[in-house]
Amino acid sequence: MLKRHFLWILYGLFIALAVIFKNDEALFVSGGPYPYGKPILWLVLGLFLLYSLHCHLKEDFFKTMSITGKYYWTKQIGIDLYLGVALSIAVIYLNEGSLLLVGLWLVPLILFANLATLLYFAMNYDAIIRHFI
Repeated sequence: MLKRHFLWILYGLFIALAVIFKNDEALFVSGGPYPYGKPILWLVLGLFLLYSLHCHLKEDFFKTMSITGKYYWTKQIGIDLYLGVALSIAVIYLNEGSLLLVGLWLVPLILFANLATLLYFAMNYDAIIRHFI
């Protein structure tokens, strides 16, 4: 059981640590000029997480990837996904200004991709938006 659910246990631990060590920004409510973006990000993260858990219950990720990994489109989708992750890493660096914090987010971003990206963006929504105003 631990082997099958290990990544989800790790993701849960990652969420707990991210929330414990988050900045002073309110977790679910935005105090900035575009306040509806933050709850929308949390909603998107919640729905994506639920769908990911549904997929986990239906199919084994590693078995599926071993079957589909040989296809060019699977490789293209993977490259596309991790180009987005690289852009997220750049946004985290620009927002935090710290290679240490980027390093702390790097492993979760590589392992969980958009599940980690959406969490970071939702938790730091106001700080990110301030860079664009």
